Amino acid sequence: MKDKIQQEIREQFGEKLRVRVCGICIEEEKILLVHHRSLGKNGSLWAPPGGGMHFGEDAKSALKREFKEETGCNIDVEEFLFVHEYLDPPLHGVELFFKVKIVSGTLTLGSDPEMSPDSQLLTEIGFFDLTTLQKQDLMSLHYVLQNTKSLSGLINQKGYFKFH
Repeated sequence: MKDKIQQEIREQFGEKLRVRVCGICIEEEKILLVHHRSLGKNGSLWAPPGGGMHFGEDAKSALKREFKEETGCNIDVEEFLFVHEYLDPPLHGVELFFKVKIVSGTLTLGSDPEMSPDSQLLTEIGFFDLTTLQKQDLMSLHYVLQNTKSLSGLINQKGYFKFH
């Protein structure tokens, strides 16, 4: 099963540059993260909700669509934060991070319509405080979270980053 998922990831997303949008949603000093199996250095990746933009789609619309697909929630996109270049072969993405706020919906683990039903990557969703995240294997956290000292520091970052 793992080899099948890896092959599908490579076919769908691999060895091409993708533009992605990611939403940082913080409520009560906790950040919303989605767990992906078969991604990351150790086959496990916690990351803010988001995904690839479609041709002709603007960034805010793409983020609203991706957030709804992965979390079941509708959002307001509040502000652009920073750009991160994600490189973990075979994946390579330029990620646009935005601060977002949930405005409606019920938090529910969604799915990735680009992956087949038996190869879904999303396995868990939830809000996490930094203390909990710092107890995780750092390699299972998205690069932008690995050295985060505070959630306010995360949303106050500005610029272009390549954290690896």
